[in-house]
Amino acid sequence: MHAHENDTTDVSFDIYERYAHLVEDEDAPREHRTRLRRAEDEPAPRNRGRLTEEERDLLALRRADAVSEAGPLPPTGDRWSTWDEGERGPTPYPEWLVTDLGAVDIELGVLKSGKEADVHLLERTLPDGGRSCLLAAKRYRGSDHRLFHRDAGYLEGRRMRKSREARAIAGRTGFGRNLIAEQWAVAEFTALSRLWQVGAPVPFPVQRVGTEVLLEFVGSPDGTAAPRLAQLRPSAAEARELWRQALDAMTVLARHGYAHGDLSPYNVLVHDGQLVLIDLPQVVDVVANPRGPEFLARDVANLCRWFAGHGVPATDCDPVACVGRLRAELGLN
Repeated sequence: MHAHENDTTDVSFDIYERYAHLVEDEDAPREHRTRLRRAEDEPAPRNRGRLTEEERDLLALRRADAVSEAGPLPPTGDRWSTWDEGERGPTPYPEWLVTDLGAVDIELGVLKSGKEADVHLLERTLPDGGRSCLLAAKRYRGSDHRLFHRDAGYLEGRRMRKSREARAIAGRTGFGRNLIAEQWAVAEFTALSRLWQVGAPVPFPVQRVGTEVLLEFVGSPDGTAAPRLAQLRPSAAEARELWRQALDAMTVLARHGYAHGDLSPYNVLVHDGQLVLIDLPQVVDVVANPRGPEFLARDVANLCRWFAGHGVPATDCDPVACVGRLRAELGLN
């Protein structure tokens, strides 16, 4: 993975607008709130909370797998390529990436199932058997799951333009959880795009459609995912090299104002001897977030503890010294 000097991906848009037609204006006086008129022969909606059951089902259909609305399903594959939908990653695109609109996406199974999202293995290929590439499809859950149990601290410092949006998120309503799911998808896609451009060791962010983020698959061509750092039993020399890479990665993030926010041996992959950071929806702006330095120190402590237990001298991975180095990069000392 290499640094790229190119245009910055613009993902500044109002997520609220995607769902705004499904909720009433809570800021307006009650007598002025608008409601859609129902035809005389139209059955009354079945309410479940703020959204009707039909509206919830519609949202679920739109979210699930980010299904393309380009038309009938392809004769082969599970859907047409979604390359013409949503937002794309930074240019220039890697040579391995299939960008043909005639390509199809084939589901190959689940790579990882988590509380906030599931990661699926996807093959994007041309129907004639030509070029293909493997992608990791990370799909965040929304209103049907009470997710993001740890999100309050990470959301500090992120601005929301509408009080209704902020209240819905704070109350964890079904509408609010839909917003949170898409907000996390946007946050991860934005962070990966920026970090890829400055040379951080992260997967290439291919595109985002709703709550689905498509990423470069980190693993072998046969679909075997790269192991997590926690799964390895490196030699002392290998551990020292991986620690050097880990410290370099945290330094790149700090130099641009970030901390991973949830860094541990479980969200670091190692592929062909190269360390890759994953799971970045909670990436923290260390200066803007009041708890930023706390998250930074925790990231460092988590990795120092693992590496110290795998042969790296304590003098090399001393958490106090490492935090001091990163704070200097951030201009906090």
